Amino acid sequence: MTEVGPMEAASDPLWEREEEVAAVERALDTLQSDKSSAGSLLVIRGEAGIGKTALLAETRRIAERRGCTVWAARGGETLRSVPFNVVRQLLQPALLSLMPEEAREYLGDWFDIAGPALGIAEPGERRADPQGVCDGLVAAVRRLARREWPLVLLVDDAHWADQETLRWLAAFAERLDDLSVLLVVAHRPGEVSGESARHLDTVAAAGRPLDDLSALTPAATAGLTRATLGPHADAPFCREVWAVTGGNPYETVELLAKVQDSDLEPTEGAAAELRALNRSARGGGLVARLEELGIDATRFAWAAAILGTGISVGLVARLATLEYENASRCADLLRSARILTEPDPASHQVGDGDLEFVHPLIATAVYNSIPDALCTAMHGIAAKVVTDYGFGAAMASRHLLQVHPDSDEELVEQLREAAREHLAVGAPDAARRCLERALVEPPVATVHASVLYELGCATLLTAPARTIAHLQTALAMPGLDSDTRVEAVYRLSQALLHNDQLDEAVRTVEAETARHEDGPARLRLQAVHFMWEGIHAGETSSPGRSERLAELAATCTGRDNSERALLILRGFDAMTHGENAEEVVELCDRALVNGRLAPGLGWTDTEWGIELLMMLAGSYAYSDRLDRAESLYNEALRAYESAGWSGGHLSLAHAYVGLGHRRRGRLREAESSLRESLRLAERVGRGLPLYWSATCNLVDVLLARGHVDEAWSIAEQYGFAPPYPSTIVLPDPRSVRGRLLLAVGRTKDAINELEQAEKAATARGHHNPVLVPWAVDLAPALATEDPVRAARLVSDVRRRAERFGTDTAIGEALRCAAALETGQRAVRLAAQAVAYLEASPCQYEHAAARVEYGIAARSVAELNRGLTLARSCGADGLAAKAREVLDTGRGLR
Repeated sequence: MTEVGPMEAASDPLWEREEEVAAVERALDTLQSDKSSAGSLLVIRGEAGIGKTALLAETRRIAERRGCTVWAARGGETLRSVPFNVVRQLLQPALLSLMPEEAREYLGDWFDIAGPALGIAEPGERRADPQGVCDGLVAAVRRLARREWPLVLLVDDAHWADQETLRWLAAFAERLDDLSVLLVVAHRPGEVSGESARHLDTVAAAGRPLDDLSALTPAATAGLTRATLGPHADAPFCREVWAVTGGNPYETVELLAKVQDSDLEPTEGAAAELRALNRSARGGGLVARLEELGIDATRFAWAAAILGTGISVGLVARLATLEYENASRCADLLRSARILTEPDPASHQVGDGDLEFVHPLIATAVYNSIPDALCTAMHGIAAKVVTDYGFGAAMASRHLLQVHPDSDEELVEQLREAAREHLAVGAPDAARRCLERALVEPPVATVHASVLYELGCATLLTAPARTIAHLQTALAMPGLDSDTRVEAVYRLSQALLHNDQLDEAVRTVEAETARHEDGPARLRLQAVHFMWEGIHAGETSSPGRSERLAELAATCTGRDNSERALLILRGFDAMTHGENAEEVVELCDRALVNGRLAPGLGWTDTEWGIELLMMLAGSYAYSDRLDRAESLYNEALRAYESAGWSGGHLSLAHAYVGLGHRRRGRLREAESSLRESLRLAERVGRGLPLYWSATCNLVDVLLARGHVDEAWSIAEQYGFAPPYPSTIVLPDPRSVRGRLLLAVGRTKDAINELEQAEKAATARGHHNPVLVPWAVDLAPALATEDPVRAARLVSDVRRRAERFGTDTAIGEALRCAAALETGQRAVRLAAQAVAYLEASPCQYEHAAARVEYGIAARSVAELNRGLTLARSCGADGLAAKAREVLDTGRGLR
């Protein structure tokens, strides 16, 4: 219920917590030993009142005595719907103490990403990426830790922390190796489920969990009793204290305070009164004691419980409809009754208010005592009060979520506004809750579909299946204007794509296209339809698709983004089919504006999405225009990093930067980029197209490097095997898998895999021998058992390569042909392959051709050239092959 409780220096000793305190001391020793030391994490678990807060208070006292900087925060039972609530408590005070320019300097590029979530910067125009915000918050602590070292972070009641904070805690805990911070997290076990439980489990796994705190023994209870009431407290009285409280430290302290207040003598004769005193400290007894203070004090306590945080006398007076002087009197009464207290100055923060509950157990008891109908009504009033005080729609929304539905149009609009604010700071789950509550109101018929549409957009990245249902319902209702309807269809098709329902995505867009007359809306839908069909890896494409696309693109001049999209799609289609590469490049160039992406078609623009631009860059990459492809890939990486998009988009950007390095022959750099891509993809989830892109490309690079065992290990670890995704992956995963099987000696399985690649490519009309290179590996594999078919495959590869016309395609076809020949014919073909690949931008293929030519021609000079090239590329296996032939020396000249 409270945002930050008082973590006071313990006035009494911590009874029977010597082991836990010793663990804290050791962790502080490690933290202070070296400014560059790795961070550490302690996890304190225990039931309510068992002493978690007291142990955190002792940790604070010890750390501050040693000269450490200590920041603290606490989760609140009614504040779990407030995104970034707990992390703001931790970091906001330190950042607000800086001048704005200092804060921007410390956070650097992360200021605009994490700043809005921390409440120190205004949100940007685009929706924030949740993973990017999470990474930005980790980076914020990393930078602040250098400034504030040695830094200790204390998080109490983490089981009540908001989802966004728990996500950050989990990410932070996993990166403590390069964060010189001591993090101490306290929570009750078994209090949360779902995503929150998963995040807390991640925190626990990354840290050093202390044993669950146990209740005080009778001896410790007697010691605490005598330390509080005096040494004259007799043994029967002390035993009864333990029997009544069960050794729960909080209940023991509260009971002893009641004994002092009542002037009860701590003797055996008075022990019978302890149970009645204990009941008055909690549950129904606490409620009865509260009622004894009067109706005004009760209303004040209820209002404080409703607010949960920022409990100021003025705010509570407004909510409880009390005069300020009367409210101040009630506050004094509640302080005297140990229900409310003033915040500890050491942990007090701006906006915390004047008061807080003495303990979360009291806050919970007071909140639960409010009659249901009155509680709901007070939340409604609180929403207005919070808004009037300027805290914004997002803060008011936690109260609106509790209000009974009543067809209130204004409430629906407030929740929609709150959802927009949540999305702007990277909290889509909070936005979803607001919009789902708006639907329950319900909205009037004219805006119902719009709320469903907004809800679908809010859940697009986190719950594609839920998005599909929302958007399908919205599209079946009246109320969406023409432009919004087209956008809803596009978002629905995206959700279907992300949910691996690409067939349905294609049909959805196709059906909507048929509803529109010629015009901008229809043209955009046609482009989206062709886009989804273009990345579909299904058995066949729709009849006449390429012809229809070519006919439509022929009318496009690139005057708007729909026309530019169609030009890109036509270029990609031509590239995959192996049409003339110069025409592919010309189509792609026409889609640019002065050689750059048009406004509205940038990497972070959401109107068209990442798929279209990846198709553009891929068309350049496989048409030997690697300069333009790499420019686009690097632009994507910069755009996503600067915008804080560190989820699936950034994973794909790293994958395609890796692809660019691979095409260039920079294999070490490619491997580094692809490992980062795979790391990011793991956070998003396995099985998605982006996951396949990272894995497939990494296996391909490791094979090129000659690291066959590692390539096989990656394939086994990450499931690089059939069934394949429904979307196109570059390069073709079946071809890469076939090459892997050949490399590990499973020739029969490799032939089967490559024949499946042939079947799939033929069905789709994908005849680009560089993009789908199954034939250049299948032909040599068949050379012994079926030389006629192998020769036919080589002939087909050469014909298709010459039709496509790039130096890489022709050079690779000649390499394949040379591998099937012997004698001078093999030498001539290898020499021709070298000539083409020397002019190609693909240096690994050039290196391989040099080595193969050197072996065929028995040329020391060519082998040395190939060896030098192989080493520069990082192709260790190829270099070893050349070195072995040179060392043997037999027959060389």
